[in-house]
Amino acid sequence: MATMDQCMTALQGILGKLASNPAAEGLDRSLSCRLTDLDQVVLGRLGSGAVRDLHAVPDGAAVPKADIRLTMTSDDLVALTDGQLHFGQAWATGRVKLEAGLRDLLRLRKLL
Repeated sequence: MATMDQCMTALQGILGKLASNPAAEGLDRSLSCRLTDLDQVVLGRLGSGAVRDLHAVPDGAAVPKADIRLTMTSDDLVALTDGQLHFGQAWATGRVKLEAGLRDLLRLRKLL
């Protein structure tokens, strides 16, 4: 099981790359990442070419519904950022869950 510090670093890396992609220009969305094995939810915002305001809250706390919602284990998050796990494969096998509106899903498809 990865630590919360490792997860925050991994999220900064993967979301930073996503936000800086030219295809993400104009994207301004709230996001959440539920880490099932750590019982934590990381909240933040994608916009202006960067990820901002990342902070963790306990799972079960009053968490607002984000525009883009990810659910996975801490180990899968670290594996995604280390290149040991491909997002498409993880999503197809149920290791990563992605929820968003249709327009966001279509846009994320180009980025992921």
